[in-house]
Amino acid sequence: MFDVTKKSIQWGEETLTLETGKVARQADGSVIATLGETSVMANVTFAREQKPGQDFFPLTVHYQEKYYAAGKVPGGFFKREARPTEKETLTARLIDRPIRPLFVDGFKNEVLVMCTVLSHDLVNDPDIVAMIAASAALTISGAPFRGPIAGARVGFVDGEYVLNPTVDDMQDLRLNPEQRLDLVVAGTKDAVMMVESEAYELTEAEMLGAVTFAHEQIQPVIDLIISLAEDAAKEPFAFEAPNYSELYAAVKAAGEEQMRAAFAITDKQERTAAVAAAREAIKAALTEEQLEDSNLGSAMKKLEAGILRGDVVKGGKRIDGRSTTDVRPIVAETGLLPRTHGSALFTRGETQALAVTTLGTGDDEQFIDALHGNFKSNFLLHYNFPPYSVGEVGRVGSPGRREIGHGKLAWRALQAVLPAPTDFPYTIRVVSEITESNGSSSMASVCGGSLSMMDAGVPLKAPVAGVAMGLILEDDGDYAVLTDILGDEDHLGDMDFKVAGTENGITSLQMDIKVAGITPEIMEKALAQAKDGRLHILNEMSKALSETAEFSVHAPRIETMQIPTDKIREVIGSGGKVIREIVETSGAKVDINDDGIIKIASPDGESIKKAYEMIHSIVAEPEEGQVYTGKVVKIVDFGAFVNFFGKRDGLVHVSQIENRRLNHPSDVLKEGQEVKVKLLGFDDRGKVRLSMKCVDQETGEEIVPEKKEKKEEGAE
Repeated sequence: MFDVTKKSIQWGEETLTLETGKVARQADGSVIATLGETSVMANVTFAREQKPGQDFFPLTVHYQEKYYAAGKVPGGFFKREARPTEKETLTARLIDRPIRPLFVDGFKNEVLVMCTVLSHDLVNDPDIVAMIAASAALTISGAPFRGPIAGARVGFVDGEYVLNPTVDDMQDLRLNPEQRLDLVVAGTKDAVMMVESEAYELTEAEMLGAVTFAHEQIQPVIDLIISLAEDAAKEPFAFEAPNYSELYAAVKAAGEEQMRAAFAITDKQERTAAVAAAREAIKAALTEEQLEDSNLGSAMKKLEAGILRGDVVKGGKRIDGRSTTDVRPIVAETGLLPRTHGSALFTRGETQALAVTTLGTGDDEQFIDALHGNFKSNFLLHYNFPPYSVGEVGRVGSPGRREIGHGKLAWRALQAVLPAPTDFPYTIRVVSEITESNGSSSMASVCGGSLSMMDAGVPLKAPVAGVAMGLILEDDGDYAVLTDILGDEDHLGDMDFKVAGTENGITSLQMDIKVAGITPEIMEKALAQAKDGRLHILNEMSKALSETAEFSVHAPRIETMQIPTDKIREVIGSGGKVIREIVETSGAKVDINDDGIIKIASPDGESIKKAYEMIHSIVAEPEEGQVYTGKVVKIVDFGAFVNFFGKRDGLVHVSQIENRRLNHPSDVLKEGQEVKVKLLGFDDRGKVRLSMKCVDQETGEEIVPEKKEKKEEGAE
């Protein structure tokens, strides 16, 4: 019944297996990839015909984590997987980016790739397994895909690269000083196609070494996919790239001169309008048959790309007049918004980000229900890209894949310089509002986010800046690497290479290639050029931070204290009664974790002090010889019990109340009366012994008895 093909290799510490022929047999390509005990099923289907009028490649990639894969039931009311999580969205993008450029030029049929996590061993991350499964499914599907690709994750410990580190190794890297890198690389047999990373100030050489190491390690996986395809691949889909050379010639003749003049305009808005006018002029010169040709959009783009790319490679001059290494003018400002905790406006040419930082308490941490477990995050970065930022109208809804991806890139870039939670016990939320965009708004978010956090008084280890690099690679091998690319250069170029970091090293690297890959030589040049650009931007940012930022008066103050873990129960009280009383009485927020670390937060310093004293009185031990203010709680024949230290009571014996004989303690004391007592010590049974008579009840000062010698001198 089943025609199963199965291939396996030893890859790193685990066995990697690819299997097809048993499940989802009606899909064009279906592969279950297993690494260790993590299994992902990838299914590929593609349309046999292009939709009429389709002028783009409609590839859709979905990645789904099923909670049953880890033996879990989803949280929430519905108890089923609903909208994609951030991890699912980011992984779908991770798979999409390296496979999209490898479809044959001109193929515009709809393609659907669905990756489903079936089993998760909590050791091997499913994202790499999903990428391999998707590549294998595409390779055997018969679709015009010039793969296969493979992917790998790389760590960096003690100067050594680690292949596919475990999920735990990659969790909370900033709290693990030994692990300095989380890098994902995807590539073909010959070249690297995609890079995504979170790094902790690695040098350019270390990053390039990690990428090279990953590319070497994926070679056996590519061979495994080819071996599977040799036995299980379907017949290739009969597709020939359309020949629109005659249409292109007509387009070029009709509008090259006007289009070249349009691209010579440096202002984005004017250039966009001129390019649109040139397109309309070209259409006006074409026949009805040419206007109805589905390749018209491709011919237009080819003309625009040829003008832009040729001028850069041949003359080294870009459409806004800059050289290949120039960064656009930068203006950085901080402290714009009076009531926010921190704010910054970062403008680079026609790209602008308004970044705002808010400091919260432990209650504001984000709770993440992930497949590999539940955890909290105290650093959030949200990126918003409204239509007005590019002068357009459009629907505004919940964040899309682009917003989530760009926000995560900026998050990774800034993560490396955050203070440890023990040193700065705040939840930090940065929001980047893109108010203008013409190239690399994610890197503007990095710069603005860094400035706004410093404006809020967050003690970053160092400022972080980011820059986007581009590439123009001609068929004859000539190329130009561009610093700080424009939107048009991104759209019509061959590479989007984003590098963020401090003066000392790289904190994040993201690369997408639109051609069949780039060489190590090009990547090395891009990294070196990016470093120069990054240092220039950091220098410009420093002008906005000439003075030390003050902590906002509107931000909560947080003080931490450590208590013994066996005292946690006493601070919380039965049913939370004690901690609620502390919060209500002091007015401060109190958060306590399982390690006995307590965070006390309030904009009012007096509230923090009051809560601290209340907690201290519960957990601290009274000191022998100290004077305390207490309250009489019970009177008995032999003395009075005084509550003098938190919940602790002690006995003042009748002989220790006054320096005279009393018939009964009630002669001078009553319940509820405030008294000053000195802790004499503890008896054999641990009971507290207190004294009132050796303390001045008015001043609270200890009465020092006169020495015997002085008494004798007075008697003479």
